[in-house]
Amino acid sequence: MSVSAVPTVAAADQSVFAPLPVLGRDVTVPLVTGGEVTYAALDYAASAPALQRVWDDVAAYAPYYGSVHRGAGYLSQLSTDLFENARKTVAEFLDCRAEDQVVFTRSTTDSLNLLARALPADCQVFVFETEHHASLLPWRDARVTCLDAPRTPEQAVTTLERALAGRDPHGPALVCVTGASNVTGELWPVRELAAAAHAHGARIVLDAAQLAPHHPVSVRDLDVDWVAFSGHKLYAPFGSGVLAGRADWLREAEPYLAGGGASRTVARRADGSVDVRWHESAARHEAGSPNVIGAYAVASACTALTEAGFDDLVARERYLIRKVRAGLAEVPEVRVLSLFGDDAPRVGVISFVVAGWNSSHFAAALSAEYGIGVRDGLFCAHPLVRTLLGGDPQSQGECGAPEAAPGEKSLNAIRVSFGAGTPDEHVDRFVAAVRELVRDGAKWTYRTEDGRCVPAV
Repeated sequence: MSVSAVPTVAAADQSVFAPLPVLGRDVTVPLVTGGEVTYAALDYAASAPALQRVWDDVAAYAPYYGSVHRGAGYLSQLSTDLFENARKTVAEFLDCRAEDQVVFTRSTTDSLNLLARALPADCQVFVFETEHHASLLPWRDARVTCLDAPRTPEQAVTTLERALAGRDPHGPALVCVTGASNVTGELWPVRELAAAAHAHGARIVLDAAQLAPHHPVSVRDLDVDWVAFSGHKLYAPFGSGVLAGRADWLREAEPYLAGGGASRTVARRADGSVDVRWHESAARHEAGSPNVIGAYAVASACTALTEAGFDDLVARERYLIRKVRAGLAEVPEVRVLSLFGDDAPRVGVISFVVAGWNSSHFAAALSAEYGIGVRDGLFCAHPLVRTLLGGDPQSQGECGAPEAAPGEKSLNAIRVSFGAGTPDEHVDRFVAAVRELVRDGAKWTYRTEDGRCVPAV
């Protein structure tokens, strides 16, 4: 069974496509060893830098800022049109069905919590232990079945089918699955999982936070019921997200937030209470003054990625992935984490551990001595990382680095991630730094402070 979330793109032997211009590409940072260096931002999986195109679009709109949906003035009408056109752009980017709704939220986490609030009574939710906490934790009012980590895409489908076959066939059910892992970068068989869900009368929501910035996402082609993603991973500024998909559960649910914009009419009753009729459109779950700039920024990013061409973006990213993986493979002390194996298709997210190193110490040295920004810890996917590292997925752990001194073993990992704005030099410098740190050790002394490994001063 092949992973069919993305189209096939011919592999290139070298990068022939330039990175997209992003903010911060020329920022310099100080090194503890002296001097400065251009910062290598290799933490895209947490937050990708904003595209220059997106920032320019937002700056051009800023002087025309006005209230939305409730103003008669020209700027208010302009802002309203901008907001609603952003909704249409996102729907086109996701290849939504005509009847689907696009709801603007704050993030993927916010989107999935919104959907969790809209679940019908007695809904059963199926989610793999491999999910990001944003997908694993929102379903507190539902009956949740947490599925074991699969070791192949085929096993993922088989595991889900087996679990769904044992559920109450008459009650509502929802499957929540990632499109690309935020830990290993591996692509999941979304279309096959959607088919399994629908065959057993369940619906499916796709967490596309790590997939949408790297590959095209088609709601129609993947046949998912909802998709959620974050603007800050899609090269837009912080504070915006999307939940797009079927309208019925959203329309029948109480508003996510109660307030202006969500309400259609409000009137007092004779007994002193208030009678409310809520909107049935996406506005039902967008109470309050909306984040117009955030929605416009997301739409601008969608347009920029579409115009750049995902075929070219995917081909270049695969080239960078090969460079990083080949470089890490030359260091025997490095172990790359994977669920599905070395040949599994993936996005530019790679997690690894280094024998003899505390992961927080290694990440701190990359930053302080080389100006390279990566992530260390459990990546808000504690059960998955602990499974990959051979620990107990049920044990407790803190986000970020644990309380372990430099050189001590820690049950966490290092993650390097990149995307459309990453220049070749950044990944080359990263590979060279890993090799040098493992061979020569850190040049500086480090200590643990508030759970983080930092240079001693």
